[in-house]
Amino acid sequence: MFKRTMIAASLAVAALASAQSMAAVVGGGATLPEKLYNGASPLPRLLPTDFSYTGVGSGAGKTAFLTNAPASINQPAGTPVDFAGSDSVISQTELTNYNNAFGATFGKLIQIPSVGTSVTIPYKKSGTTTLQLSGAQLCSIFSGAVTTWGPILGNSDATPIKVIYRSGSSGTTELFARFLNDSCPTQFGVSSTFTTAKVGAEPANWQAVAGSADIVTAVNATDGAIGYVSPDFVSPNNNAVVARVSKNAVAAGTAPLPSLANTTAALGTAPVPATAADRANPLKWVPTFGSAAGDTAVPTGASQYPIVGYTNLLVGQCYQTAADATAVRNFLTSLYTGTKNTIINAHAFAIVPGTSATPTNLAGEIKKTFLDNAYGDGLDIANLSVCNGKGRL
Repeated sequence: MFKRTMIAASLAVAALASAQSMAAVVGGGATLPEKLYNGASPLPRLLPTDFSYTGVGSGAGKTAFLTNAPASINQPAGTPVDFAGSDSVISQTELTNYNNAFGATFGKLIQIPSVGTSVTIPYKKSGTTTLQLSGAQLCSIFSGAVTTWGPILGNSDATPIKVIYRSGSSGTTELFARFLNDSCPTQFGVSSTFTTAKVGAEPANWQAVAGSADIVTAVNATDGAIGYVSPDFVSPNNNAVVARVSKNAVAAGTAPLPSLANTTAALGTAPVPATAADRANPLKWVPTFGSAAGDTAVPTGASQYPIVGYTNLLVGQCYQTAADATAVRNFLTSLYTGTKNTIINAHAFAIVPGTSATPTNLAGEIKKTFLDNAYGDGLDIANLSVCNGKGRL
């Protein structure tokens, strides 16, 4: 009897553990915010404990969410993909394909910024601790037009420039490519894949790596190396580690560093959706900075770091499991009301403007639209009238 009781108890515990696992909110995608989302000792995690997140790159994250393919974020078949992280914004084609495939059963897709970020330029060059680069110089380096450091430093230094870039689809790459496209559109297009964004072949001494951490490791391993990476993988206030950057050439030592304050100031230059049509369009909620259609101009203020953007969340308006919808709503409420600000800033990311004294109330508009239904648009998550009988599994 005791043995049967113990077996029954064990089965009950296993069933409970399985139910808890199934109830977890599962996602993955961009590596740029991976340390922020999951925590990196001693810094805490942004996501609630019942959220899981696998950093596999923005492209894989979007694929998992948009095509309901859990394997793309290293999850077993049948695992619900509840959300994705991506620094690469979805395209009109991706949105149309999603609506055609899943709109009737899953409901609307919501794309909103999670945190603001700079794209820093880590470098290693012996004898140089105050590197400053303009958009034109970055174009020369990352296009391969300049192959040694002398022309960049204004001397005869023959050290080869070794560019370290992301090998796969990366939102960090897309943010950087937008800046380069603005400065040299004949040399760079806008793409989340570096080899697609860059016009022409990559020099033989350049190196492709998988993730953000790999960029930093590779840069630090070679004198003359340079790359691009999110701020929580480097020391963004240290000019000996990352370059000062400006769109236009400015006096030595005056271009902004990718500090939290300079990033926040730059992000605040973008407008927010102001009409019902814009609020209903997922493509309107993530400001991008560049010269492509729909972009906000690259910031040029003395205290505005110019290579900025957002890492974003893809979530559903509707979920079949009520607990998932509640968990997503609770997390987003804490995110856009300022509860998470301390954690975000500790990881060197910028809060979405509006959760503190910033000139643009993007966070407030997100909350009004997708959580409070303040405008009566019916876009709020778990809206009973909209989500009746539909939702992500």
